[in-house]
Amino acid sequence: MLLDVKNLRVAFRRDGREIVPVRDVSFTVPEHGHVALVGESGCGKSLTALSLMRLSPTDRATVTGSVKVPPRIAYVFQNPTDSLNPVMRICDQIREALPREMDRTAQDARIVQLLARTGLPNPQRAAHAYPCELSGGQQQRCMIAMALAAAPDLLVADEPTTALDVTTQKQVLELIDSLAAETGMAVLLITHNLGLVAGRMDFVNVMYAGQIVEAGPVTEVLAAPCHPYTKGLLAAVPALDAPRDAPLADIPGTVPPPDRWPPGCAFAPRCAQATDACTQGEPPVAANGDRRWRCFLKET
Repeated sequence: MLLDVKNLRVAFRRDGREIVPVRDVSFTVPEHGHVALVGESGCGKSLTALSLMRLSPTDRATVTGSVKVPPRIAYVFQNPTDSLNPVMRICDQIREALPREMDRTAQDARIVQLLARTGLPNPQRAAHAYPCELSGGQQQRCMIAMALAAAPDLLVADEPTTALDVTTQKQVLELIDSLAAETGMAVLLITHNLGLVAGRMDFVNVMYAGQIVEAGPVTEVLAAPCHPYTKGLLAAVPALDAPRDAPLADIPGTVPPPDRWPPGCAFAPRCAQATDACTQGEPPVAANGDRRWRCFLKET
């Protein structure tokens, strides 16, 4: 496996209490594989991704478990405006990711080549622009060019289409798909939209309250979800053929903060199928071939 994560746990201390926003997370990404980590905001997806390279937001975090990472891993973060340095030209930011032994002329040529590869119409202009002179979509393409500069074995795309319009979202996702096919790099896509993984990813891990509650091949999970949370996420994806006045489905309530994970199944307070057993003990892990999920309820 290119990426092999076993029992990843991230903990913080606050006011003398231990808070565990990521709890015993295990998943893999094979070579050239396309794997998704899906869940609502606050489920621990981004923190899981950052912890792969010990990039947790504070040095007070305790990260335990086993993580085997490839030699070269690159990130594309969800908000390029926050990720790019506003007082540096794009070329100078990409230059930092290039091999130091390259002379400046070769670096300049490589930077323009990388930007052109992302489909920017005027890569020379973009290279010498400041981030504020580019649109959100253009900034994200620059972030992708920066990630490609290191020739990564694995690209971690953390909500790469956040704050972009629908058309630009589609373009950015298609760009990542085409670059992965061209370079052979594997992709770990982090998203809150389960509908985005259809036809794009091979395997999906559904995350809730710091745990992976369901995992399996995308086609199987989308066709027959097992966990009530996965079913809720799928139901919340608007259908293109639905009547214009049809109400949008949602999951009642919100994801609780890490310092208030409920006992038993964390999803129980929002689950219409929950029973008394769901609030007691750790949900068992059920298996069905290559499918795994955590739930007290029987498969339906």
